[in-house]
Amino acid sequence: MNKVRIIAATVAASAMLTGCATGPNRNPNDPLEPMNRAMYKFNDTVDTNIAQPIAKGYQKVTPTPVRTAISNFFSNLGDLGNMANNLLQLRITDATQDLMRVAMNSLFGVAGLIDIATPAGLPKHHQDFGLTMARWGMPSGPYLVLPVFGPSTIRDGVGRAVDVRFNLLNYIEPAARNPMYIAQFISARSDLLGATDLLKQAALDPYSFVRDAYLQQRKSLTYHGQSASAAAPNYAEPGEAGAVPAATPTMPGGLPNYEDPGESGGTPGGASGAAPNNAPAAPGLPQYDDPGADSAMPASAPAAAPVGASAAAPAAASAGATTAPAANGAPIAPAMPTVPASSPAAQ
Repeated sequence: MNKVRIIAATVAASAMLTGCATGPNRNPNDPLEPMNRAMYKFNDTVDTNIAQPIAKGYQKVTPTPVRTAISNFFSNLGDLGNMANNLLQLRITDATQDLMRVAMNSLFGVAGLIDIATPAGLPKHHQDFGLTMARWGMPSGPYLVLPVFGPSTIRDGVGRAVDVRFNLLNYIEPAARNPMYIAQFISARSDLLGATDLLKQAALDPYSFVRDAYLQQRKSLTYHGQSASAAAPNYAEPGEAGAVPAATPTMPGGLPNYEDPGESGGTPGGASGAAPNNAPAAPGLPQYDDPGADSAMPASAPAAAPVGASAAAPAAASAGATTAPAANGAPIAPAMPTVPASSPAAQ
């Protein structure tokens, strides 16, 4: 009977744990949370009792310039891996900058002890094979906490195994390689002491904080700081559906195009003295009509005779004379009498 009760209690406890692991607050990116929390606790214990004391002692006995030089040295070696992954991602500009960083820091920075490339305008790109696989379209998989290495994913865990091949330390003799690996680990842990103190002070749940921060950082690095849902540029033709309407044309040089206000609603040619709408104008210039054009002669009226011809015509006509009938037989109004030059009105 006691065995039955023990088995029933065990089943109930298992059901409760399963319910907690699949509850509404469960992160969908972390289906292995119970195992990951146990591994996180193990890593935190090792870090608190071993790694942190060594890093604090290293930071205490080593001057800041020396620590900076050691960190720069390992960072310079890492730029070779960054260059290789940028080439695999077809980021040619970033790969070229990584190569220039290695050349400049190795030649002029005393084998990478001094970082000259960053002040010279060559930024450092943080790449690894996990990001390369993300660039190729491979999903990250569930969140995973690795022993000693800490937060990761299934994809990034596989990438770590490949990144070892990009590290030049892997190709030197073990007698020199192993101490340099230890020095690299201590230097990296020393640089993160400030972040550890902030984590313990600010985070209510350090595990969730580290997990969410890691996943967000990897997402940002995958898209180079851009949103994954950023709209792609529109390459459609102007006449196609979805194309962006063309902007209103302007004059050369960016000047606005001032059209004649009367062009759109102008009267037909011959209705007034204004030029017809299809009359040519100076290219790119507005057309200004004569304000008195409304009382001018119709556009169909014959042009006036030359001045010389009018001067040669007989000056005087009889004051009471009448004109001959018109060709159609209709009388024409008598012409106005001319005023003699000696008349007072002419003066």
